[in-house]
Amino acid sequence: MAHGKNTALIVVDVQNGFTPGGHLAVAHADEIIPCINRLAGVFDNIILTQDWHPADHISFAENHAGKQPFDSIELAYGTQVLWPTHCVQGTQDAELHPDLNIPSAQLIIRKGFHAEIDSYSAFMEADRSTSTGLAGYLKERGIDTVYITGIATDFCVAWTAMDAKQAGFESYVVIDACKAIDLNGSLQHAWQEMLKVGVKRISAAQLLKEI
Repeated sequence: MAHGKNTALIVVDVQNGFTPGGHLAVAHADEIIPCINRLAGVFDNIILTQDWHPADHISFAENHAGKQPFDSIELAYGTQVLWPTHCVQGTQDAELHPDLNIPSAQLIIRKGFHAEIDSYSAFMEADRSTSTGLAGYLKERGIDTVYITGIATDFCVAWTAMDAKQAGFESYVVIDACKAIDLNGSLQHAWQEMLKVGVKRISAAQLLKEI
């Protein structure tokens, strides 16, 4: 029995670039992929996201003289962390991980393709005004609840979950189907922020049991 017509599974950035061997790898991130595949088997509605940067992207440290990865700069929309060059359009680093097996996914949201704006959330880019169109797509299809999985819990997953809530969706993060960077307490901070706006936590086992 599939999960209801009004629910969707969002799989965030399960790409070569964020898994071991990638240019911005999160430790052990590949270990969550079997769990995500299992969950995908019980959802009718599935959306994947894919980081998809041009080589001259503003968030890449190598595009700023004298800057190193994880330095920060100030942009018109606020503080921007500089990253190692990753998930460049058309490269193997940007491809979805080969173990991700979700042929039933209906939509891939590519984000971060505007050279001058970074993008973490599946719903809204970092300038907080450029929309990806995902909220409209979900609402048109009658979806009111989203379950979010993927990489990384404390960045793209957290931003996606909070933006989902702000856009009017019930928003759940599947805790054991995500993997965090956890840089200087970033995971605890992200959870504080998510819980504050009403994002809920659920385990894969709880979710599967509800079906």
